[in-house]
Formats: sequence, C-alpha cells, structure tokens
Amino acid sequence: MESLAEVRAEALACTRCGLAGGRTQVVFGVGNPGADLLLVGEGPGREEDLRGEPFVGRSGKLLDTLLHQELGIDRTSCYIANVVKCRPPGNRDPRPDEIDACRPYLDAQVRLIAPRVVVTLGNFAARTLLGTTDGIRRLRGAAYPFGTAHLVPTYHPAAALRGGAEVVAEMRADLVRAKALLIGRRSELPAGGGVLAAAARRDEQVPDGTAARGPAGQRR
Repeated sequence: MESLAEVRAEALACTRCGLAGGRTQVVFGVGNPGADLLLVGEGPGREEDLRGEPFVGRSGKLLDTLLHQELGIDRTSCYIANVVKCRPPGNRDPRPDEIDACRPYLDAQVRLIAPRVVVTLGNFAARTLLGTTDGIRRLRGAAYPFGTAHLVPTYHPAAALRGGAEVVAEMRADLVRAKALLIGRRSELPAGGGVLAAAARRDEQVPDGTAARGPAGQRR
C-alpha cells in the first residue's frame, strides 16, 4: 500500500492541470497523519501558496482559535488538507477540471489517514466529498455518513470572518457536533429539528469510544 509520504511526493511534482503553472509550491496538507479528525478546505490562498501550509493567514488564525476553544486541540492533533493543492489565480473558485485533477490526492489522504470525522470547510469541500450541488447553508447543522466515518460540513473560516458573530457561532456549533462524534457522546450533539433531528438519529449509531480515546481528534 502507498504511504502518505509517497502520495505527497507525487503531488509535489504534479502537472495534471493548469494550476501547476502559477503556483509557488504545492500545499499538500499538514498535521497528524494518524488523526481521528480531518479538516478539508477549498484551496490555498496567497499566504498558503508562499508558505506551503494550509490555513496560515487570518482564516487560519480563526480556525486555530476555534479548534482550541471547541475541541481542545491544535493543528498538530488533526490533519488539514484542501480539495485542490495549488492556488487558483486571484483566489478564484477552483474549476471542475481542477477539482477532478486533484481528487485522487484528496481521496488518498482520506483513505490513508482514515479519520473518524471529516469536517469540510466551505462549499467546495462539502459538495466535492458529499457529491451534491447543495450549498453550505443547506448542508451544515447535520452529520452525514461518509464511508466508515462521519462528515460534518461547516463554513469556511473566511466566510466566518466576513459574516460576523452569527456565522462564527454556527461554526462553533458544527465543531461541537464533530467533537461529540469523535468522543462518542451523543448527548453533546446540538439539538434541533429538521436536518438536525435526522442527523441526531444517524449519530445514535456511533459507538461509545471514550475509554480508548485521548483528546478529541487524536488517537492514543
């Protein structure tokens, strides 16, 4: 079986789409390759392209704060990746052909890390992994079966910075849902009707694993 290091080496030399021509460096991912929690964003911005690490600008600072406050972890205890590994020009949205070209790398990351919970950050990550055209406002507030894991969609931190306190509060609630799934405490899932109630019914199938777990997002 290929290793994450081998997939990363292949990605660093990738020329499958036009984004390769404008990148400073490939932003493959960062964190613990054995993590229970995988976060997936859209694609690198200017700062990420320069530093080779996802979420290092203002959005990254907000994400780090929310991970610490809501899950009690930092980015070394989870794994952070993006749908596309090279920066789209002018921070535009990634195109379908670019997403398709990069999809094997993301699929390999999911397979090799084998997280218990995947948190998608923004529209493109949620739509790509759930195979839907629904937007994040419709998708968030629920947990979805994702192979042997659960997927929790939430906003991109940049949207939270633009949207203010209400969006940040909803993002916090989504991370609380992810934490509850990680530690197997169904009683901690945010209450609600509609899609929230449906998600809670799905979450009842999550086995209790608190005795075998360390901090949320980290395997012992």
